[in-house]
Amino acid sequence: MNVILSIRPMFCQSIFEGKKVYEYRKRVFKRTDIDKVYIYATKPICKIMGYFTIAAMIEDSPNNMWKMTHEGSGISKEYFDAYFRGCDMAHAIAIGEVIKFDTPIDPKEVIKNFTAPQNYRYVDYEI
Repeated sequence: MNVILSIRPMFCQSIFEGKKVYEYRKRVFKRTDIDKVYIYATKPICKIMGYFTIAAMIEDSPNNMWKMTHEGSGISKEYFDAYFRGCDMAHAIAIGEVIKFDTPIDPKEVIKNFTAPQNYRYVDYEI
């Protein structure tokens, strides 16, 4: 099983540059059999830019999460705090191998009736 994850373009770039090695989420996928996480760059790009594998899934309080992962966060403490404001639990996807496609993929060309996922979307095939 694979997942398409919506990520802001500035964070996509940081992932491909190796500066962001954790992707933070308020909610994560329930399935544990994820092979690839396809990186869907949100507006204005609206393309699947590549994918990464999952090195680990981390769950902890926002305070502890920042202490453990801030060096590879690719974001500021202020941004992190604003994102997790009011949350008791924070999730981080530790990014494994990263592959950037030579040519970004328009998901509407490969997925029937594609709409950008609010958070993530399962796909049971390779893109």
